[in-house]
Amino acid sequence: MSEPIGRVGHVLLPAGDVGRTVAFLTETLGLPLRFQDGERYAAIDGGSTTLAVAAEEELPASRKVAVGIKVADLDAVARRLEAAGTPLLGGVVESEHERSLGFEDPAGNVFVAYEPKGS
Repeated sequence: MSEPIGRVGHVLLPAGDVGRTVAFLTETLGLPLRFQDGERYAAIDGGSTTLAVAAEEELPASRKVAVGIKVADLDAVARRLEAAGTPLLGGVVESEHERSLGFEDPAGNVFVAYEPKGS
């Protein structure tokens, strides 16, 4: 068995209305809000895994739940995925806080490998 590429860090939840979804998760379910970036993204404390509420433009694949895997070396992960013939969802995306790469497993489930900046 090969070494894991990282650990599950978050689950991206698609939301047409981020504020409404955040209100449900925090007020109805009582989960703590870590932070919210307007109507594009919010991080909900789910214990060892963050629930990331995301607007359409923040998702690697339209209207699909995505599992985020925190990695130390995104470039090495990209090479490993490419060598395995894994379908990639575009290229590496750079943001203020991280670099990320979307991909699909053989069943079409969406994953995002992400490397936090400054790690």
